[in-house]
Amino acid sequence: MRHRKNSKRLSRQSAHRKAVLRNQVKSLLVEERIKTTLTLAKESRRLFEKLITIGKKDTLAARRQAFEVLADKSLVKLLFSEVAPRFSARAGGYTRVVHLGNRRGDNASLVILELTELKKEEPKAKKPKKVKKAAAAQDEKKEVKEKKETKKEKEKDSPESKTSKEAKAAKEPKEEGKKGFLGGLRKFLKKDKPE
Repeated sequence: MRHRKNSKRLSRQSAHRKAVLRNQVKSLLVEERIKTTLTLAKESRRLFEKLITIGKKDTLAARRQAFEVLADKSLVKLLFSEVAPRFSARAGGYTRVVHLGNRRGDNASLVILELTELKKEEPKAKKPKKVKKAAAAQDEKKEVKEKKETKKEKEKDSPESKTSKEAKAAKEPKEEGKKGFLGGLRKFLKKDKPE
């Protein structure tokens, strides 16, 4: 007999059943729309609607009750600051179940469980026309060229650059006939040969 037992077993032991429902509620709170089976949706809906009702109170005791189910401070904050205030004018019916059809493998009926008051999406900023982008890119290229030219002119004009170049040239003795790796190799081989 099922006296005073008003929940489905979901073919799981009690600890696993609680964990599954808790995960469903957490996912629904974050994503605001989840895809699941019909029986799981109906059971997790009951728990989620209780959480929303608790969230509308916004007291310390209510936050502690929500924390028992969610076990995450950031989710409790999300519930009380963003999700629950959306439903302040509603007395119930915070979620809806949209039927999708049956799953191919086990023929389980799939549904989408979602909030009735979804987050309002901000309109995206309009992208500027491509012509403007091309013009801006050309302007940037011109600026870069001008900067390079001014750098070169400064280097040519500065007496420090001339002296530093001359100093480098004086430090490195010029050897004629030595070109790259092979020149050095020839010189090395000539030393080894007896004359």
